[in-house]
Amino acid sequence: MFLFFLAGCQNGEKGKLLSEIEQLKIRNSSLAEEISQSQQQNIQLEKQVQALRNFGTPANYNDIYNLQKIAVTKYTNIYDNDGDGRKETLLVYFQPFDEFGDVIKASGLVEVQLWDLNLPADKALLGQWKVEPAALKRLWFATILSVNYRLSFDVSAIAAKFDHPLTVKVKFTDYLSGKTFEEQRVINPQ
Repeated sequence: MFLFFLAGCQNGEKGKLLSEIEQLKIRNSSLAEEISQSQQQNIQLEKQVQALRNFGTPANYNDIYNLQKIAVTKYTNIYDNDGDGRKETLLVYFQPFDEFGDVIKASGLVEVQLWDLNLPADKALLGQWKVEPAALKRLWFATILSVNYRLSFDVSAIAAKFDHPLTVKVKFTDYLSGKTFEEQRVINPQ
């Protein structure tokens, strides 16, 4: 009986060892795949480094583009988007320009403020919003006549009547150069 018990323990230990060996084989296969992927990435990075070396001089961000200014366009205003007679959406259209006066799609952080300069200074700021670069790149808007960024903000919670001029301020921080550009526009929501 003791021998039977001892033989049973050995079989249990053997099964446990076989299970551990299988797990180690699976882990080993997974690690081999990770090594293969890392080697492929390394080859791709080496190709990129070689391509950059072939340019000769170090790359300068001004060779890519040189942002000079932004402009808030005339279509920026507060609109009634759902047709209920109440203006609830601030649409801000702005364009980044390079040194040649061309509109370019630049990546960066946008900060927008809506001001009522007829109110006392402590109540003049009606709202402010930020648009991160990841969201901004999806807001590039093209028409037959122009291209620009089109930002949309809900202003329905702002307790102001939109029956007199307001000021929209846009601040754009270019992520390539680190430069900051500011522009403002008076709008007449009517």
